[in-house]
Amino acid sequence: MTRRTYYAPQGGLPPQTQLLTDRAMFTEAYAVIPKGTMSDIVTSYLPFWEGARFWVLSRPLSGFAETFSQYIGEIAPGGGSDRPESDPGAEAVIFVVEGTLELMIAGTVHAMGPGGYAFLPPGCVWQMHNRAGAPARFHWIRKAYQWVEGLDAPEPFVTNENDIPPAAMPDTDGKWATTRFVDMADMRHDMHVTIVTFQPSGVIPFAETHVMEHGLYVLEGKAVYRLNQDWVEVEAGDYMWLRAFCPQACYAGGPGPFRYLLYKDVNRHMPL
Repeated sequence: MTRRTYYAPQGGLPPQTQLLTDRAMFTEAYAVIPKGTMSDIVTSYLPFWEGARFWVLSRPLSGFAETFSQYIGEIAPGGGSDRPESDPGAEAVIFVVEGTLELMIAGTVHAMGPGGYAFLPPGCVWQMHNRAGAPARFHWIRKAYQWVEGLDAPEPFVTNENDIPPAAMPDTDGKWATTRFVDMADMRHDMHVTIVTFQPSGVIPFAETHVMEHGLYVLEGKAVYRLNQDWVEVEAGDYMWLRAFCPQACYAGGPGPFRYLLYKDVNRHMPL
């Protein structure tokens, strides 16, 4: 089995000698938040969490993300929360990138290590703690669930990326593949959080332009990514937000795989 690697921010502050120039960009169509911006001074703290801090990568905001928020959480040994989610209408995906976390769902304990993935539907009762001796870091993607009459909310589940074989995109010889954690035809789900993998020289061979909003966190590797009219270099630890209909494409230059955690909103009518 291929050993997966996941970049996780470590915090700290850059030295006073560092140049101010960076790759950070915020436009009407997209944003790039490079890994170097994730320092100690941009962390946030949340109610009912102990020994934990969060880098907020995106949030619902006019001219920015509209459908979701995404955090990277860092929990110190002994930290966590018995009341992590204060919004009963929020669904979530948890994806662990470093360390070990204990996730309890309705009284059942799940040990989650790197690659661990959990879906938590709205109203789900869950708790999270770090019982290990080292800090743990994870992504927390939150969305207000869009109810549809006649459809129940999905059930919670916990799995690991390493237990799910990626599905190769047609006619790509395996150079472009997607790890999917839910059935795309399951209309109960109104968001998909997947992992996209490009082997060196793999490409998105056309400028995708579609209704889905995207959040992309680079887990591994580097590439040149097309965002609207710009080609932008990105690497492990960088985050991209793409507005709906923002043209996008990608070229993975190597030397290793280029992989990212991808959010998109799906399976619902457009609000009128």
